[in-house]
Amino acid sequence: MQFILPMVSGRLERRYKRFLADVTLDDGRFITASVPNTGSMLGLNAPGSRVWLSVSDGQKRKYAHALQIVEADGTLVGINTGLPNRIAEEAILAGMLPSLSGYADLKREQRYGRNSRIDILLSDDARPMSYVEVKNVHFMREPGLAEFPDTVTARGAKHLDELGDMVEAGHRGVMLFVIQRNDCSSFRLCQDLDPTYVRAFDRARQRGVEAYAIRCHITPEGIAADCVVPIDERL
Repeated sequence: MQFILPMVSGRLERRYKRFLADVTLDDGRFITASVPNTGSMLGLNAPGSRVWLSVSDGQKRKYAHALQIVEADGTLVGINTGLPNRIAEEAILAGMLPSLSGYADLKREQRYGRNSRIDILLSDDARPMSYVEVKNVHFMREPGLAEFPDTVTARGAKHLDELGDMVEAGHRGVMLFVIQRNDCSSFRLCQDLDPTYVRAFDRARQRGVEAYAIRCHITPEGIAADCVVPIDERL
């Protein structure tokens, strides 16, 4: 997935009100940018962090700049939670996840469950339908270990239960974690930050829900799935 160039870079002054960030650009301008991430962005909010932003000339946008990448722990981290679905689709179509390859049709944002939308629906007359829920990951506390979630997510637990329902209805349910950083070699769930989500994940796995994690390679030019990394399910 390529960014619409050119990106601009600068230094983060602060992130606030969840959706806003003040940034001093490299050319000295002080701007307010939108933040396309509703989460805590734990570990990615340090003032002075180097950041990259996309720029839009759309007249209807209140803020022309949108935060896309933060440099943290010596690597680039993608923070836009609107991108993982596109990244996941590209990874599936490229054959990175063999068990999800070869479906005749791929659709995004399809209604299912209890007033929910599945991120990716794979269908084929010769195979059970596959319901793929995608989650963005950018949290790291231990070198090489990506973690999710970085805050409580009741909605995420609900989605896991609905994936289990799809499995029991004869379909496939898949949880796909997209890690928007390239310095991680494994993935695990945050038992201490959201034990309810971890219990929901365990229930889903027992009901037959599949789980995968893919790591991304990130540059100011674009973000792409790089490889599958193992999930450590030991608690």
